[in-house]
Amino acid sequence: MDISVVVPLFNEDESLPELTAWIDKVMVENNFSYEIVLVDDGSTDQSWAVIESLRLQNPAIKGIKFRRNYGKSAALNVGFEATQGDVIITMDADLQDSPDEIPELYRRIKEEKLDLISGWKKKRYDPITKTVPTKLFNAATRKMSGIELNDFNCGLKAYRSDVVKTIEVYGEMHRYIPVIAKWAGFNKIAEQVVEHRARKYGTTKFGFSRFINGFLDLLSIFFVGKFGKRPMHFFGSLGVLSFFLGIIMSLYVLVEKQVLIWKGLAYRDVTQQPLFYLSLVAIVVGSQMFLAGFIAELLSRNAPERNQYLIEKELK
Repeated sequence: MDISVVVPLFNEDESLPELTAWIDKVMVENNFSYEIVLVDDGSTDQSWAVIESLRLQNPAIKGIKFRRNYGKSAALNVGFEATQGDVIITMDADLQDSPDEIPELYRRIKEEKLDLISGWKKKRYDPITKTVPTKLFNAATRKMSGIELNDFNCGLKAYRSDVVKTIEVYGEMHRYIPVIAKWAGFNKIAEQVVEHRARKYGTTKFGFSRFINGFLDLLSIFFVGKFGKRPMHFFGSLGVLSFFLGIIMSLYVLVEKQVLIWKGLAYRDVTQQPLFYLSLVAIVVGSQMFLAGFIAELLSRNAPERNQYLIEKELK
């Protein structure tokens, strides 16, 4: 099969018939073999009834229904598991992503041997309450990940099948799929300017809390990707630094007192100096961080997946 189109959705019953008909038209015109995987993320409207009806009209349509709303990341992860195509296309169900972009995305994945192409909605039709947080989010993600993409959160993306079968998406981490893919060893990541259409049906599901949760997930991805198999390098380094900084400060306080006594000058007791208490805090925190790193290292070494590594090719 050439292409699998994964569409996560929540309360999008009005747009589904138009979207699936548009996708089918593009596929037929380009002679693609395809499937459309519609993942209903616990909709409370008639979305699932619409999916069942569309399935009767087009056997290429597949449906997955959650019992409750788990979020876009969960819908994508389950959708990825169900795909059978060589190239996986993801898009939102609100008709703001254009299926006409699919042939070019497919061509680039195949001809340029890319792992992932992220869409870039250069011209947007979203309100400022969504565009401003998105710009801040993209800037922070570029800085922390080193991936030069302008729009990490664009729902329209294309993947080589190996990518979606390898990575795991959860929480709010659908925003960081390029980052997750990079940490998994898929470095051939590109960007493509895509059309962004004004919303035709329904209302946006975006909320400011998602921006905050997304930033916390970015920190989680960064830490796990960099130190997941060697936590002692992170906690141990910070712990040792804090410990010795505390030792140096405490020695300074003690030596300063002895020098003042030797010179016959006025001095304060060690316990009356704020620096002494700061040094104690640094020593305690350093010791705790070192122990945290040591315990995390023990857990990591005894984890069942400790020696599971992603192998791209093998000759036997």
